[in-house]
Amino acid sequence: MPVPDSLVVLSQWISPGNTLYNGRYSEAVWPLAPLIDNPGTRLVKIHWKRCPAPLLGQMKLATWTMVNGRLRATHLKERGASARSRGSTLDMRDTHNEWLQLARWLHKRRISSLADCTEEVWRSYIPKRLAGLSRGHAEKTCGRLTDLWAFDQLSAQSAGIARPPWDIEGVDDFLPEADGAAQGENSTEPLDPKVLGPLLVWAIRFVEDFADDILAAWAERGRLITVAKAKRASPAGLAALEEFLLPLVRAGDALPSIEQPVGQHKLARLYVSALTGASPTQVDRFRARHQLSALVTERPGRSPLQVPVTGRIGENLWREFIDFDEAAELMRHLGTAAAIVCLYLTGMRPQEVQGLRSGCCPDPEPAADGTPGRHLIRSQHFKNVTDGDGNHVSAGEERAVPWTAIAPVVRSIRVLERMVPIGELLLSSAHHDIPYQRNYHGALKNSALNERIEAFVAWVNRQAGSLGLPDQVVAEDPHGAIGMSRFRRTLAWHIARRPGGLIALAVQYGHMRTVLNARTSSAYGSRSRGGIHSVLDVETALAAADTAAHLRDRMAAGEKVSGPAARRAVTAAATTPRFEGRIVPKTFAKKAATFLARDGVVLYDNPDAFLICAFKHDNALCEPDPGATAPRQYACQQGCGNTVRTDTHARRARQRADEIDQLAAASPEKVAKRLRRNADNLRKMADNHDDTAQTAEALT
Repeated sequence: MPVPDSLVVLSQWISPGNTLYNGRYSEAVWPLAPLIDNPGTRLVKIHWKRCPAPLLGQMKLATWTMVNGRLRATHLKERGASARSRGSTLDMRDTHNEWLQLARWLHKRRISSLADCTEEVWRSYIPKRLAGLSRGHAEKTCGRLTDLWAFDQLSAQSAGIARPPWDIEGVDDFLPEADGAAQGENSTEPLDPKVLGPLLVWAIRFVEDFADDILAAWAERGRLITVAKAKRASPAGLAALEEFLLPLVRAGDALPSIEQPVGQHKLARLYVSALTGASPTQVDRFRARHQLSALVTERPGRSPLQVPVTGRIGENLWREFIDFDEAAELMRHLGTAAAIVCLYLTGMRPQEVQGLRSGCCPDPEPAADGTPGRHLIRSQHFKNVTDGDGNHVSAGEERAVPWTAIAPVVRSIRVLERMVPIGELLLSSAHHDIPYQRNYHGALKNSALNERIEAFVAWVNRQAGSLGLPDQVVAEDPHGAIGMSRFRRTLAWHIARRPGGLIALAVQYGHMRTVLNARTSSAYGSRSRGGIHSVLDVETALAAADTAAHLRDRMAAGEKVSGPAARRAVTAAATTPRFEGRIVPKTFAKKAATFLARDGVVLYDNPDAFLICAFKHDNALCEPDPGATAPRQYACQQGCGNTVRTDTHARRARQRADEIDQLAAASPEKVAKRLRRNADNLRKMADNHDDTAQTAEALT
């Protein structure tokens, strides 16, 4: 039995490197931080203030048993492979909150002991508790309430709560009807191309073009602050201060300022101190004597750092100078931009990116033949990681197979490594707490990164507007906030659906598809659990099914088909199932991989090449890898035996030819000739389709 001074978390559950505060049994708030080693997880607590007093002792003992105990193997065996003897701290907190909700309901009915929570009480409570919940949420709720009985059985002094009837009779009869709500990451909506295209352009622009300027400005800002704080009052400093500020005051010019969080401005005292040699105290007295506070509010000015700007947007420098006041904001945006690139162009889950440390991606040694090696990212993964006894492992484990990093990701990691000390988390909460660098735990959490992404988008849109770049404005996504969780899904969506250039970095999507298809031990994101492959397979299978359905609909509407693979395409369209809606069960990933492995009868739309590819590996001219189940759509070649075209493709090719002719009319002579040649080729392709196209009936 625990006593009032007992530790909330017993020492055997605390890893050696965890030094976070451990509470006492008698305290009103129990920190679960000693159990948290995942840098991307928030430090959660258990609160007791809302627990009814008559039930407090029994609920505390059951919760303490949950925090420090393990469910029996016989109990887990009945609940399937996903059951865990010990859950994560977030599971513990949510389970505790569920128990408190029951305790409050019992208290309202004058039940003061868990022993009086009988089968009849359970049957009275559960319909009210599950009312309005989805089936999945209701099933989790029942599981958490069952855990109260299970941990009470394990405690040193059982309260005697009855076993819930659904744990005996089966939970199905107690759950609401399925409402069709999608679950899992396959239900996450991908980001709209009008959002992701400009966002990715600006994120990579920050990393590759602006990073040196921003880091240099941040270092100069820090130097000026250090110089200012070390200054002592002197007559020379005061004279220099008067010489610097008085002409601005008398001429009615703007004064060096910094902006306050509420939108007001005040004198940039440390900036002025460092520039003039006056002490901060002398600057304060000068400000008061000449009533500069009011003048700065009326005439706020810039405080340019003496750091050369080298980054460009097109032919022009991205700004004339970096301001003392904006250096911190730009540093936050630089960290956010690097995080966006890593999140999107690796396919990692957010927690895996949050767990990356400086040094995780060393420069590779060249191969024996002199070819450069691939950059590999050594990282932790956290999802479903357990020890040999089935206990949740908060620290995760190192991936048996590293991620393969493409160039933009490597450059982003190098930028983040310049922002944190060696060996530190790349997204360290403390070091990305700019400019204060307070002692925060772990990495930036999901909520903080989501807020920073939205702030980055707002900055980007202001800059795009001021620079006259309307095509680089990040549009509002029709499905809501951008959020970290949507990048992984979007990567698979764009590789499968937009391979030819409708979004920034199309060539990188092609490279990713190539590496992903290899599925070898050195492949991109490969591991035994499937990783990004399962997400990509699902999205590719859905895209292929949509292509088949659209082809079937076009042929039913009377369109003709041409191309060497036309007969195979008609057969594939007739035999491929149509997917209704977007709900994809977790078991679909294996089915998707099997679906894509049907060589010769899987259809891939390539709107940029004005064709459908009925991918047959041996016929493909795009040189797919030996194990590839999809074409390199960015490397589509004329004359390929997998080509299929419809009347719609021919019509769109002619429309594109007309657009190219308009471009040619406004282009220099040599460029115009090439454009007109391209337009002629498109028209010839369309004419060839018209000459050879047949109906579906004629091909079957």
